[in-house]
Order: sequence, then structure tokens, then C-alpha cells
Amino acid sequence: MPNIKSAKKRVKVIEKKTLRNNMIKTGYKSAVKKFETALANGHIEEAKVLMSEATKKIDQACTKGVIVKNTAARKKSSMSKKLNAAMS
Repeated sequence: MPNIKSAKKRVKVIEKKTLRNNMIKTGYKSAVKKFETALANGHIEEAKVLMSEATKKIDQACTKGVIVKNTAARKKSSMSKKLNAAMS
């Protein structure tokens, strides 16, 4: 445990930021999972809607600094490939 006042404050701030980051990360992961389950069940129209929601969540996570820009691009590209493969 920290003894210095500023170090104590940093611990509290980091805990808040960690909770926020975990909330954002959980949100985009669950959105991607919903998209993939809809795709696996053959609901193409629902998957299109869920893909736009998941893309939005991924972009928000990227903007907040939770994930890196290239990771966000890779995840969105992977999702669009899966959707295009299912549509054809």
C-alpha cells in the first residue's frame, strides 16, 4: 500500500480507469459475440444490424484508447469477411 498522498490518489484513479476500460472492452466483446451467434444461426439480416452496432462499439473502444487502431481495423475486417461469406 502506498504511503504518500499522491500515490494513494493514483491508486484510486487507476482503479476507476480500469473499471471504465473493462466496461468498454466487455461491451464491444459482447457485441461481437452477438453478431457471430446471429451469423452462426443463419440470421443474415439480424447479423447486418448487429455488425453496425459492433463496429460502433469497436470504434468507441479505439477512440477511448482501450484497443489499438490496427486491432480495431482487424476485428472489423474479420467481421465483414464473415458476413460477406455468409451472404454468398
